[in-house]
Amino acid sequence: MLIGMSSDTQQTGKSRTTARRRGRAITIAAGAAGALVLWAVNDPWAGSALTVHQGDSTRHIGPAAVVGAALAAGLAAWGLLALLERTVRQPARTFRIIALITLPLSLAGPLGSGADTSSRLALLDMHLTVGAALIIGLPHRRNRC
Repeated sequence: MLIGMSSDTQQTGKSRTTARRRGRAITIAAGAAGALVLWAVNDPWAGSALTVHQGDSTRHIGPAAVVGAALAAGLAAWGLLALLERTVRQPARTFRIIALITLPLSLAGPLGSGADTSSRLALLDMHLTVGAALIIGLPHRRNRC
């Protein structure tokens, strides 16, 4: 009987871990999708080419760059959260504090490199969309019995 209960407990733990991973992957994908929708609304539909300054030249921001940056940010956030879950008492709270400090710092990129006002605003919106998805969606609430 104890063996069966132990097996059930292990299975439940595995199910929770799988569900948590799936939820976090969906959160990251949702942040990237949100950024991509904003890109599509601003670039091809509105006709406002999203461009940034890189040195002496300007570069057009395409959908692959938007999704790639969002996924990279999401995976980095997930890695940070996983580390915090192993090292601190309140990982979700600590994660949100770090993220809420990091997000405004990341806004310096679009503000400084956007080629024009519409590009800056669209890039800010994308940063905020991905940031909000990660800050709200990645940490999970633990069931307390």
